[in-house]
Amino acid sequence: MTISQMASVQRQRSQATVRHPIRECETMLRSVETVMAVLIATALTAAVGLIEPSLVEPALAEPLRPPKPYTPVAITPPPAFADESFVAFRQEFAAVAKGRIYAELARLIVPDGFFWERDFGNGFQASKPAVDNLAAAVRLEHDGGVGWSTLAAFATEVSAAPLPSFPGVICAPQNPQFDAIDFDRLLNQSYTDEPDWAYPRADKTIIRAAAATNAATVETLGLNFVRLLARADPTNSLPKSAPSIDRSAWTPVVAPSGKTGFVAPGALVSFTTERLCYGKDASGRWRIAGFVGTGN
Repeated sequence: MTISQMASVQRQRSQATVRHPIRECETMLRSVETVMAVLIATALTAAVGLIEPSLVEPALAEPLRPPKPYTPVAITPPPAFADESFVAFRQEFAAVAKGRIYAELARLIVPDGFFWERDFGNGFQASKPAVDNLAAAVRLEHDGGVGWSTLAAFATEVSAAPLPSFPGVICAPQNPQFDAIDFDRLLNQSYTDEPDWAYPRADKTIIRAAAATNAATVETLGLNFVRLLARADPTNSLPKSAPSIDRSAWTPVVAPSGKTGFVAPGALVSFTTERLCYGKDASGRWRIAGFVGTGN
């Protein structure tokens, strides 16, 4: 083998064994990243196992504290809205709701300026006629026309109060009168908020042991606030919801004695109950002016 051949072989061996610091650093970094990812994932898995469910979803836990007896806070039902023309309009409204004629309903709504407050689902569309937005708000044709029943119930509401954000507009039903200090004390003592409470439309409202008219009487409510409970999920497959009132369903409640039961559909009202609003048009005739959805 010549010297040149030997030198060539040596160069090839040297090139084969040469080390690349940059490549080696990249390899080491990838290894470190892999190890760190495994360690972090392991730590998070262990941490999740230590977290109590009540700390993960505090807003969905119902009840946070077991229902206990409470001191009733009295309410004074709101007076009827004293306006003969409004009474006549409600009678006309009731007839339209009973007849379920869409064109007749449209005639009772303001042509311009209809509003939808608490529209959490973004259902209001300014480009649509007012009657279409009202139909969407009350779910007019859903479930066999449940929205028409809702409108019929609104037509029976005799009380109404001004809506400060819309001058000249009134909304029904009106909230009752009560001692605000006593009510705040009740909220503090029961660890609850306003949406957790409702009030009966009439004195001597019956709380029953089950959601049926023939169920045993648990307690009879006077004209005072009553605590609401979240509705149970029989399948236990849905997240627990906040307390609410459904006009077409029995409402689970806690009586002042601490006993639980159900109140008939439509018998209770809350601060977050949906409301229908009215105003007068240019000719002085009452019209449906807007809708305030349920919620807080």
